[in-house]
Amino acid sequence: MLGVTLTACGLVAASFGTWRGYANARTAVVSLARDGDPTRAAIEASRPLLSRARVSRFLWSVAAAVVWLAIAMYGLLMVSLGGAAG
Repeated sequence: MLGVTLTACGLVAASFGTWRGYANARTAVVSLARDGDPTRAAIEASRPLLSRARVSRFLWSVAAAVVWLAIAMYGLLMVSLGGAAG
């Protein structure tokens, strides 16, 4: 019974973590891909690199994607342990 529980929980964690990791990575790329408003871009260009809104949004999205992918890898570990226990 323990193997089935570990496998089921691992599959849920792996699928949800992969889906959210992909969504956050896509958000990170989209935040840097758009040109945006020229006036706002000129104002942002005068600010230091790490205090720009687009850069900070990119960094937060990448950090969230890495965390979600770590959860997905933990889910895969649970699946493999569930298969070994069962």
